[in-house]
Amino acid sequence: MNARIAAILVVLLVVLGGGALLIQQRSAPGAPGGALGQPLLPTLKAAEVTALAIKTPKDSLTLEIKGGRWTIAERDGFPADFDKVRDFVIKATGLKIGQADEAGEKDRARLLLDAGGTRIEFRGADGKPLAGLFAGKKYFKTEPDNPEKAIGDGRYVAVLGDDKHVFLISDPLTQANTKSAEWIDHKGFAAEKVKTLEVRYPEGAGATGSSYKIERSGDNADWKFTGSGEKLDAPKANAASYSLSLIELADVAPKEAKPEDTGLDKPTVVTASTFDGLTYTLKIGKLAGENYYATVAIEGEPKPEGKDAAERAKKFAERLPREKSLERYTLLIPKSKLEDTLKKRADLVAAKDDKKK
Repeated sequence: MNARIAAILVVLLVVLGGGALLIQQRSAPGAPGGALGQPLLPTLKAAEVTALAIKTPKDSLTLEIKGGRWTIAERDGFPADFDKVRDFVIKATGLKIGQADEAGEKDRARLLLDAGGTRIEFRGADGKPLAGLFAGKKYFKTEPDNPEKAIGDGRYVAVLGDDKHVFLISDPLTQANTKSAEWIDHKGFAAEKVKTLEVRYPEGAGATGSSYKIERSGDNADWKFTGSGEKLDAPKANAASYSLSLIELADVAPKEAKPEDTGLDKPTVVTASTFDGLTYTLKIGKLAGENYYATVAIEGEPKPEGKDAAERAKKFAERLPREKSLERYTLLIPKSKLEDTLKKRADLVAAKDDKKK
């Protein structure tokens, strides 16, 4: 290789190298790590996170480990969905920088990357922050018709402690909100093998004649009205009792919710006793959107019988402590789960056959 060719190669290397550096600087001027595709929160380790604090201009939510499980502080320690919290924390550790730009105070405010946005803080066992970010406006490759409801193709974020840069990530962080309904453990209770079912409406207009009590002699026996010879609509009676065999929760109310506001000062009372020896008492209040305010109390000790008695006893031992822990909360139960149970007495009476025989 002669001296002339060598000199040309050196010039080309310098030009190409300088060009690459220029591209990198334009893509991520002053970005942490110096390059795109790097972790947004490089020091965050999922195993060290014991609390997650989310704050918006109107509300806040704190998820924390208490008694070996994830709970919601603002809901008096109500259990959180372990999988959802774990997945969110793991997702945070894997967030990558898709774009980085220098940004001033006005730019951050415009993108809701200040007090007007969503602040997310990951805390350790000592209560101190491990890392955090502001989740701002959603990013769209193509502007949708309804940006508020659209999921988004990504999100603008800012790292706590860095007031000079704005980043774009490909994850819209839809779980980053303060709605307790999005975080709670939705498992409720199951009143199975109901023996007697009573629904008592509160005193007042429409209450007279609306309440009812039905019973049956065995798990596969027909239902009948207690103390009445009126014929009962069997499918409706089955639906009224079976609806209680799996109640999932929509949400849990704040501890400070007042009975007069939830309607639990004058509730409809549903009492279901089972062949297993348990009695479930639900007090049902007002509707809040599509959900009823409610409380539940469980009495008795399970004494399952039959061929599957041992298996059912094992299930009761696993689930009853959790079910009974719901007693101190005001719950929100989907209206659709209680519609069949809350039918009025007249709706359960079998239709008369007027045809002449």
